[in-house]
Amino acid sequence: MRDQAEKLRMKVLESQGALGRSIAVVSGKGGVGKSNFSTNFAIELAKLGKKVVVLDMDIGMGNVHILIGKTARFSLMDYLEGSVSLEEAMYEGPYNLQYISGGSGLSSVVEWSKEMFDLLIDAFEELQKSYDYVLFDMGAGAANWSIDLLTSIDEIIVISTAEPTSITDAYSMMKYIHLKDQYKTFYLLCNRAYSKEEGQETLIRLKNTMQRFLSKNVNLLGSLPEDPVVRKAVREQVPFSISYPNASISKTLHEIVNHFVLHQTKEIHARNTFLSKLKSIFSKGSD
Repeated sequence: MRDQAEKLRMKVLESQGALGRSIAVVSGKGGVGKSNFSTNFAIELAKLGKKVVVLDMDIGMGNVHILIGKTARFSLMDYLEGSVSLEEAMYEGPYNLQYISGGSGLSSVVEWSKEMFDLLIDAFEELQKSYDYVLFDMGAGAANWSIDLLTSIDEIIVISTAEPTSITDAYSMMKYIHLKDQYKTFYLLCNRAYSKEEGQETLIRLKNTMQRFLSKNVNLLGSLPEDPVVRKAVREQVPFSISYPNASISKTLHEIVNHFVLHQTKEIHARNTFLSKLKSIFSKGSD
């Protein structure tokens, strides 16, 4: 598996600057609204005219397609098992957003094989050629295969709430990834904040902890408010950014996405230079 992870990292590094950006959305624990954020974040990017594809990596327990209000006959697992092609596993959502479902109802633990990881590499490489953003909605927590994948992705958005346990778990997740890849770019987002002050305090606490204990700087993406329209949208199976565009959370997310895209534009030159150095490091490590 380690060889496949290295192969994936090298393919991503070789593609920087010419192909789409890869983003993973993670959380240290479940129940923080990660998939809801991923879905609406992707939709806001698509509204800006960006070509976006979402991969639901919570295999067997995915719910991106449910939040969008669509059905998915085939899932990422079907593709990884070789049952269908990548194109057959892809579906269209709002604003030409594309997604690959993680599937649902899986009762057994997924055992990743070399063949499955190779297929994931092929999919990753193909999608980066066609999309501006390849968004990975990761399952909660960390597993060896998911950490290998995360070290290959450009940027990590870490979702936390203001709850102490969520903050601790978010820090643990970032620490685990950082120890595997000290160059990884992190963005922090506080979800379900009851006030702007609570959200800001949560973000600053995590940022300072990363700086103090790991000497790692992280980017503050912002905070999203606790908003009753989110539950309504989930029940209606229409993303809140579409069904309630004037809600506080929708307006805030729109601002966050615009800030994120602007920040990326400013950082592209520096990132390309930085990643060329990384490519050299990985090349030496694989000799």
